[in-house]
Amino acid sequence: MAEEFSIPTPRGQLFASRWVPETANSTQPPIILMHDSLGCITLWRNFPEKLAKRTGRTVIAYDRLGFGRSDPHPGLLAPPDFITDEADGDFNIVIKHFDIANFVVLGHSVGGGMGIGIAATTPIQCKGLISISAQTFAEEKTIEGVRTAQKTFAEPEQIERLTKYHGDKVEWILGAWIENWLSPAFEGWSLTPLIGAIICPILAIHGEDDEYGSPAHAERIKQRATTPVTLSVLQGEGHVPHKTSTQEVLASIENFLSS
Repeated sequence: MAEEFSIPTPRGQLFASRWVPETANSTQPPIILMHDSLGCITLWRNFPEKLAKRTGRTVIAYDRLGFGRSDPHPGLLAPPDFITDEADGDFNIVIKHFDIANFVVLGHSVGGGMGIGIAATTPIQCKGLISISAQTFAEEKTIEGVRTAQKTFAEPEQIERLTKYHGDKVEWILGAWIENWLSPAFEGWSLTPLIGAIICPILAIHGEDDEYGSPAHAERIKQRATTPVTLSVLQGEGHVPHKTSTQEVLASIENFLSS
């Protein structure tokens, strides 16, 4: 069962959870999870618990400000800077709260982009980067996926579904996701310079049929990184392979961390 925490920040309280397996090895850096644009701790489902058991490492996840059980965000996100700003902002507060010296960061979707920013700006502390379905540049397929989602979330039942996880923060969350990605500020956006600054090993996982970005994102990580990269493109998988092919993803992570 996960332990729950409330972490104060200058802008509001963050909600966090920690899973410590019975076989936890205290000498191994914990894994810190970064959720996607509509995500939160609850929407990771049982993946964090399974990850902790499979790897024997402590796993920590937090709801970014404005998401899940964390406080509402006090303003608008600044596209596209919010992706890289997380490294020097709330993420830094979280690792200080848990007194974490070294860590492995695992990010899904935009959380994967944040993971790239974290790995690039904390090279001494970050001992490994795992990206799942990360976006690394403004690909047309990503923009089209957001446009399709915009139509889907115009339906009231879709809003109600998200409300279960985010409460009255849903309208802000959808705006932060859709309006930011469709804004002119994202044209030409790329994490390529940061990829080259990463010095820890990288595991890049991507579904072959990801509706929010082609495997070109993971391949760019492989091409532009100056550190060892394990590339895993999963055939027939979409945007959430950690949910649809959990065991395969866990095996990839376990092999990556053990090597």
